[in-house]
Amino acid sequence: MKRLRSSPERAAAATLWLALATAVAGAAEPATGASDGPMPDAAALYATHCAACHGETRLGGQGPALLPVSLGRLKPADIARTIANGRAATQMPAFADSLDKGEIAALAAFVGKPPAVTPAWTEADIRASRILHPAPAATEPVFDADPLNLFVVVEAGDHHVSILDGDRFTTLARFPSRYALHGGPKFTPDGRFVFFGSRDGWISKYDLWTLTTVAEVRAGINMRNIALSADGRWIAAANYLPGTLVLLSAETLEPVRIFEAGDARKAPSRVSAVYQAPDRNSFIAALKDVPEIWEIATDPAAAPVFTGLVHNYEKGMAEALPASAGLFALRRIAVEEPVDDFFFDRGYRHLLGAARDGGRALVVNLNVGRTVATVPMPGMPHLGAGIGFTWQERRVIAAPHLSEGRISIIDTADWSVVKTIETAGPGFFLRSHEDTPYIWADAMMSKASDGMQIIDKRTLEVVRVLKPAPGKIAAHTEFDRSGRHALVSVWDADGALVVYDAATLEERTRLPMRKPVGKYNVFNKIRFSEGTSH
Repeated sequence: MKRLRSSPERAAAATLWLALATAVAGAAEPATGASDGPMPDAAALYATHCAACHGETRLGGQGPALLPVSLGRLKPADIARTIANGRAATQMPAFADSLDKGEIAALAAFVGKPPAVTPAWTEADIRASRILHPAPAATEPVFDADPLNLFVVVEAGDHHVSILDGDRFTTLARFPSRYALHGGPKFTPDGRFVFFGSRDGWISKYDLWTLTTVAEVRAGINMRNIALSADGRWIAAANYLPGTLVLLSAETLEPVRIFEAGDARKAPSRVSAVYQAPDRNSFIAALKDVPEIWEIATDPAAAPVFTGLVHNYEKGMAEALPASAGLFALRRIAVEEPVDDFFFDRGYRHLLGAARDGGRALVVNLNVGRTVATVPMPGMPHLGAGIGFTWQERRVIAAPHLSEGRISIIDTADWSVVKTIETAGPGFFLRSHEDTPYIWADAMMSKASDGMQIIDKRTLEVVRVLKPAPGKIAAHTEFDRSGRHALVSVWDADGALVVYDAATLEERTRLPMRKPVGKYNVFNKIRFSEGTSH
């Protein structure tokens, strides 16, 4: 974090970041209290040691933003530990020898507090941030692997992405990523391009045929996730900071529309999440701080098809959306409470959404624009990681809970909970595939985090527990395009991808990886496999 003067030094600092405390477990712990003598000037320390990489206003530059909303739940002691000891397997240096304990503590406290002025990120800022990379022309992939059976693997241990051949399980490319990629990259309908979104607001466009990054843009300061329209033309970025929904051209990454997030009465909000609704030719977004869901047309012909009824706040009734609304028409749907994340039924007629700290989920009929049912779901439901499948000739949704060891199975015909599967502990991800009889569920939020639970979709019972690496977290399964193999992540700095035969549940091979937090199969993603999330 010291000021870097030469070009090589600046290049080496391009990936500076503050890491989670767990990434430096066991390292020496500096004192976080001030040393004897005058109180260090934290702002001056930041200007001297941090601003060159992280920006004078802490919004980021070559390094990520250093703001509370970007640092998440890190405490000053966690931040101080990383400043003092650096970060293994990255270019974050250690400062224990150049800064005393009081200075380190002052810096940690400084970056952990909100700035005096709320930072902004305007359309001009977005345009100025855009980076175009020279890319080779190609009419076909530069490799002989199946381009639709590739896996994109996000390795958080050293902030890289690997491109994996899903037939041979060999690595075709590996490249550095932006800080803290969100777990859901998005693919163009033909599978050629993939878009990554980082918590720091960066969107990167990568050509899977030539194995090169072709463009980047910063759409916000703290971004929750991104979505790609059904026709592959538009990208939506959901921002916490500033509270905006940004629409960009998928071809050029230029901004085309910015929505200031808030309800019809102008109460501001963060944007919780945005997903594509392909059957509706629209984006669906949830607002974190106000009870409202948005639908935005991604095709001029889609606006009238909303059939929709837009909520009229003054009259308390609904009114038809004007047929002339056209591309990016915004439709507001009032709900009883804010929604954090959500899942769709087949056909995208209904949205099942919930707040993480709530005890229920709302069923919103998107055609009529109102809540039509509620589902009891205590224990912080994680609907964004849900899956859909057919059970006993019923279409159901399965969703894990983040604070309770259970999986809720919900019938989408009457929105009743038909089964609660008790698990070894709270989990985060569910995955399956059309051609497998099993659901793979982790318990990564519990003491049993090293176990992957195999659930029979016919009986809805746990039939086996796999332990890819005893004592290490097992999480996030993804299948190859055929459903014959299931890949499980060992979430560790010295982690791995473990490849299982999806029928026999026997291990086939494993590939060393640096904390592979997620992996995504091109074919399953572009065809919206029933066993994967959006």
